Amino acid sequence: MALVRLSGSKAFEIAGHVFLRWPEQPQSHRIYFGPLVHGDDGLALVFAEGRSYTGEATVEFSIHGSSASVRALVEACRTHGARMAEPGEFTQRAFLNGRLDLTQAEAVRDTVQANTDRQLRQANLLRDGALSNQIAPAVDTLVKIIAAMEASIDFSEEVGEFDRLSALPQLQEVLKNIEQWLATAESGRLLREGVRVALVGRPNVGKSSLLNRLLRQDRAIVSDIAGTTRDTVEEAAELGGHLVLLIDTAGLRNTKDQIESLGIARTWSAIHQVDVVWYIFDSAEGWTPIDQEWFDAIKDPKLLIANKIDRGPTQVPNAVAVSALTGEGLDSLADWVTHFVGSINQAQPLIQGRHQPSLIKSRSAIERALATIQSNAPDDLAIVHLREALTHLGEITGETASEDLLHKIFRDFCIGK
Repeated sequence: MALVRLSGSKAFEIAGHVFLRWPEQPQSHRIYFGPLVHGDDGLALVFAEGRSYTGEATVEFSIHGSSASVRALVEACRTHGARMAEPGEFTQRAFLNGRLDLTQAEAVRDTVQANTDRQLRQANLLRDGALSNQIAPAVDTLVKIIAAMEASIDFSEEVGEFDRLSALPQLQEVLKNIEQWLATAESGRLLREGVRVALVGRPNVGKSSLLNRLLRQDRAIVSDIAGTTRDTVEEAAELGGHLVLLIDTAGLRNTKDQIESLGIARTWSAIHQVDVVWYIFDSAEGWTPIDQEWFDAIKDPKLLIANKIDRGPTQVPNAVAVSALTGEGLDSLADWVTHFVGSINQAQPLIQGRHQPSLIKSRSAIERALATIQSNAPDDLAIVHLREALTHLGEITGETASEDLLHKIFRDFCIGK
C-alpha cells in the first residue's frame, strides 16, 4: 500500500477530479472507497479544515503501492493544481497553524528516525508535549513578573512599587529548572545520535571479532594474520536499548608497512573523535607493558576490555571480561553503555542540541535580571533582561523562532512529513 496526501485550501477540489466517487458533501473523518482517475482503486480519508494534522483541509489516498500507480496519481493531482510538498512541509504547516509547537514538530522527525526503543519512547514523550509543558510554567512566571514591573512603572500611584523581594525566589526557581534541563543535554545527545565507540588495541586481540559478535553478523574480516584491519569500519548496534556506533580500528603497533601505518593513523584520528574508547586486550596472553603504554596514551573516557576469556580468565581486576567467540560477558558491555549514557528517567524529556544555546542564553539573561533587581538599578533594565530570557525560551517552543531557524529544522525532514 502507498499513501498520497493532499493538504490545503484546494484539497477537496483536486480530490473531486482524481477520485471518481467523490461525494458532494464529504464528511470529515470518513473513509470512501472507489476508483481513481488513473485506473487504480483505493480509499480516500477525509479531514475537514481545522481537524487534520496540518490544520488544513486534507485528503489521504490509500492505493496499491506500485511505483506506476503512485506516480500516475501524483501526476493527476499535479495536473489539477497540486504541487509536490517540500521536506517536512506537512509538519511545518501543522506548526504554523498551531497544531504543534516546535518541540513536538521535532519529535515527529525523531519518531521517524528512531532506531531503538529508547529513542522511540523519548520521541513519543516530546511529541505529547512533555518538554513544552515543563517550559510553560517558567514562561508564565517571567510574563507575570514583567507585567507586575510594567504596571508599577506605568501606574505607580495605583499599584505601588514593584515587590522585588517576592520576585527573587521566583526567578531563582526558574534558574533551577533551566539548570535541570541543561543537565539532560549530554544524555539527550547520546540517546539521539548514539554513543560513538572506538574499538582499540594491539593486533589480534579480537577487536573485529567483538564487532561482529555485537552486530550479530560478519561485518569485519577476521584473521590470525596481524594487521588485517587496515581501515576503520563503522557500524551501528543496539546495546542496553541504546544506539551505539562501533568503530573497528587498525591494531596499534610500531610498523614499517606504509599501508598499515595509514590505518594506524586513522585509529588515532578515531580515538580523538569518539565519545569513548574501548581498549581491548587478549585475556589469554595477559596485560603487557605495550598495552600499558598504548592505554596510557589514550585520554578518558575509556574502558578496559579483556577479550578471549574462553581461553583463560583475566588477571586485570578493573577490566570487563568478555568472549567474542562465545558471547560471554556481552551483557556487561550493555550495562556499561546504559551507565555511560546516564540514568534516564523514561518520563523525563531530554533537551536537544538546538535547545541548549537558547537555554544558556535565557539563564544568562535571568541572572542579569536578578543582579539588576538586587541592586538599585531601574526596573526598566530588569524588564529588558527578562524579555530577552522569554525570547530565548520561545526559540525552543517556536513562539519566537526565526524563519531561518524553521528552515534549518524542517529541511532535515523526509518529504512525506
